[in-house]
Amino acid sequence: MTAFSVLDLAPITADGDAGRALHNTLDLARHAEALGFRRYWLAEHHNMPGIASAATAVVIGQVASATEQIRVGAGGIMLPNHAPLVVAEQFGTLNALYPGRIDLGLGRAPGTDPTTARALRRAPDIDLEEFPRDVAEVLGYLDDPQPDQVIRAIPGAGQQVPVWILGSSLFGAQLAARMGLPYAFASHFAPGQLMDALALYRNQFQPSAWLDRPYAMLGYNVYAADTDDAARTLASSMEQAFISLRRGRPEPIQPPVEGYRERLDRAERAIVEQTMACSAIGAPDTVETEIRRFLEQTGADELIVTTSTFDHAARRRSLELTAAVRDRLAGDAR
Repeated sequence: MTAFSVLDLAPITADGDAGRALHNTLDLARHAEALGFRRYWLAEHHNMPGIASAATAVVIGQVASATEQIRVGAGGIMLPNHAPLVVAEQFGTLNALYPGRIDLGLGRAPGTDPTTARALRRAPDIDLEEFPRDVAEVLGYLDDPQPDQVIRAIPGAGQQVPVWILGSSLFGAQLAARMGLPYAFASHFAPGQLMDALALYRNQFQPSAWLDRPYAMLGYNVYAADTDDAARTLASSMEQAFISLRRGRPEPIQPPVEGYRERLDRAERAIVEQTMACSAIGAPDTVETEIRRFLEQTGADELIVTTSTFDHAARRRSLELTAAVRDRLAGDAR
């Protein structure tokens, strides 16, 4: 049975601010927990007017404090922006406060544009070999300390916080397979290499002390409403966000626009269709059909759904309808 989780980008709306976005995140996390989702992840992005989760570890701590059982984690921490020791200390601290509930997803991209990456005081050019070394360093700090180990993460040492590799290309799949780690693919916005990455990860996976067989979690957009038309309108806020980002003018989440996709020119419509290819948008029956097709196609071990809407109540409702679809799929699997 495929597990279902939630990815939250803490969306800042055009009529709101970061404070409201973060309080909505706490509310949605409690709602996700009540609905039985497995984990609740937040992502690190910088200099993005529509995303409030830049200080990802801080927000994770708040979400873990506001909930009781759901796993809370990073989807992900962009490792080029941080020293591995600092990441291990932060997530060791979180796990010390909320034992057994914290996940650490690590990504290779900076999560922003090159100018902002420089402002984060990291080198603008990413060394492809530096990321695997940094991941290994984080794992070492979170593992049981060795007698001759000079530098330890305190808290962190011996915490065994689960570490995931995030990716949208074959690089991450290959690294996760080689290191024997769980793999999360960003198919919710970069689906192009999904099937190739899954095949590579599963075929080349090497069991490790962390994981004995491959485990893949896939990002997936879900916009569920009472009717197909209402759901398509709901999703238009995210479609606008993708287009504004491609135009180089990112902005807060805008109000939905009925028939937005049809108003775009051919090139921008193709961008939206390609970017959101891994999506279920519609009434519950439509969403169930699309999710069932996606799971059959990919064999995902876990689905992490994301829904960024202008109206928070609509996002809560979409999550409720998604949970009902999940339960029907689970019933069919028994």
